Amino acid sequence: MNFRPRRHEEPEINLIPFIDVLLVVLIFLMLSTTYSKFTELQLKLPVADAEAQRDYPKELIVLVSADGAYTVNRNPLAGRSLESLAIALTENAKAGKDTVVIISADASAKHQAVVTVMEAARRAGLNQITFATQSSAQAGGK
Repeated sequence: MNFRPRRHEEPEINLIPFIDVLLVVLIFLMLSTTYSKFTELQLKLPVADAEAQRDYPKELIVLVSADGAYTVNRNPLAGRSLESLAIALTENAKAGKDTVVIISADASAKHQAVVTVMEAARRAGLNQITFATQSSAQAGGK
């Protein structure tokens, strides 16, 4: 019989296998991940002439000046209220509900003035709204 006391050894944690497993998982993730690049997709977009496309027989042009004054089809509006603008849009909509409202606002016009035109068009029952812009070449020449 062996009556000698046994040595109690402290258990030690070996980190080397843990690090090996993590490196294998990292390498697997790096190799299996696909990196998609949208720049690799070569597209040739169609070319359109903006002046040739602007053939709206049923258009209604609303101009918004920098100070918030409205002009509907080259007729200045006396008031700036939502109701007077809605009445002017209804009177000038020659095609009825199919009329396209083109909002041409000054670059420094207030956002509220443009939203007022959109709300007036909604009240007049005109659902087709677009915005007029200029190209950067035209803006640079001015």
